[in-house]
Amino acid sequence: MTRRSRSLSRRTVLKSGVALTSMLAAPGLLRAEPAPVKVGLLQPISGAFALDGDLARIGAEYAVKEINDAGGIKALGGAKLELVLGDSRSNAEAGAQATEELQSAGVAAVLGGFASGIALTATQTAARYDLPFVVDCAVADTITERGLKNTFRFNPNFSMATDVALKNLVKLNDDAGKPVKTVAIVHEDGLFGSGLAKIMQQKLPSLGFQIVETIAHPTPARDMSNVVLRLRALNPDLIVPSHYFNEFVLMARTLQQQRVRPKGIYAVFGGAASSYRFVNEFPEAAQGVMDCNHWGDPKSPITAKLRETVTAAGKFYAYNTPINYSLMKVFAQAVEKAGSADRAKIIEALAGGEFDSGIMPYGKTKFDAKGQNLSALPLNTQVQGKDIKVIYPADYADAKPVFPING
Repeated sequence: MTRRSRSLSRRTVLKSGVALTSMLAAPGLLRAEPAPVKVGLLQPISGAFALDGDLARIGAEYAVKEINDAGGIKALGGAKLELVLGDSRSNAEAGAQATEELQSAGVAAVLGGFASGIALTATQTAARYDLPFVVDCAVADTITERGLKNTFRFNPNFSMATDVALKNLVKLNDDAGKPVKTVAIVHEDGLFGSGLAKIMQQKLPSLGFQIVETIAHPTPARDMSNVVLRLRALNPDLIVPSHYFNEFVLMARTLQQQRVRPKGIYAVFGGAASSYRFVNEFPEAAQGVMDCNHWGDPKSPITAKLRETVTAAGKFYAYNTPINYSLMKVFAQAVEKAGSADRAKIIEALAGGEFDSGIMPYGKTKFDAKGQNLSALPLNTQVQGKDIKVIYPADYADAKPVFPING
C-alpha cells in the first residue's frame, strides 16, 4: 500500500468516527420521531352552542398538553397527540359533515358531539368508516342502543341521570319536611328535552309528586312570558326545567321579573343551571337554582386549574371543560392499551378496558356491551352566593343544600 493510500484510508476512518460520534450525540438522527396520533374533537365551535364548544376545546387542549409534556403515548415510542378540531356548527347535519372531514383528515378517533341530535348523526357517520367515537355529554339513551360497535359514551345517559336526580330529590324533600307536593315540567321540544320530560312524567308520580302540567317550548325561544304566565296560574311547588342555556336563562329571568317564586327550581341537565356565566350575569335569577348534571370533582386540584385557565381566557367555566379534559385522558389510555393507533384496535381496547376517569366522579370507566359507561355519575349542584356548589352525593359535596329557597 502506498503512503497516499494509507493517508486516504486514515482520513476515511477519522471522518467515519466523527460522523458516528455526531450520530451518537444526536440520537434523533438515528431514530425518526414517531408519527403523531391524530384525534378529532367534534364540538359546536360556531352557532347557538358555540360557548359550550369553546369550553370543551379548552379542556381537551389542556389534557393533550399534559399528555404530550409527560412523554406522549409510551406504547408508541412517545408519539404525541395531535388535536384536529371539527365544527358541528351547532346542528346535526353539519355534525355529520364535520365527521366526514375528520375521517378524511386521518384521525384515529373522534371525541365529543355535545348535543344528542348532533351525536346521533355524527356517530352514525363514523360507523360507516369503523371510526371510534366517544361521546362527551350527549344524553339521549338511543345513542348507545343502535348496535354501533364504534360508539361509546363517557357520560351518564338520560335514564341513569334521572334515576340519580330523582333519588336525590326525594332525599332533599324528605330532609326539608316534604314541602314539595306539586311539580311543573318545562322542557325544550327537541330530542333532549322531550326525552327527559317523558322519563320524569313516568317516574315522578310514583315518588309522591303530582305533575300539574308539562310545558314544551321551541328552541331557540325568544320569549318565555306565556310559559311563566302559565306557571303563575299553576303555582307549582317545584319547577323541573330541561333546556339549553339561552332558554334556561330566559325562563329564570322571566320568573324573577314576574315575581313567580316556587319553593325550588330543580333542573336535570339544566342548560344554564351549572354555568358560571349564568351566575355572574344574572345572580338574582340564578340564586338557589339546583341541577343534576355533568360536573367535575370539586376537590380535585386539576378542577381548580381548569377553572383558572377558562377564567384567564375571559370565559365562564362550565362542565364541558372537565368532561372533555377527562375524555381525552381516557382516549390516551385506550391507545396505550391498544399499543396502536389502528382504529379497530382502539375500539377493541375501549370495549374491553378499564380506565381512570380523569377528574369526573366516575371511579373507573368501563363500557358495557352497548358502549355505555355504567360508572358515570352526575352530581347535584346548587347556586349559592356567587358560586356553584356540589350538594350531592356526600363524597363529592362541598356544601349543604339550601331548600326550600322560597316559601
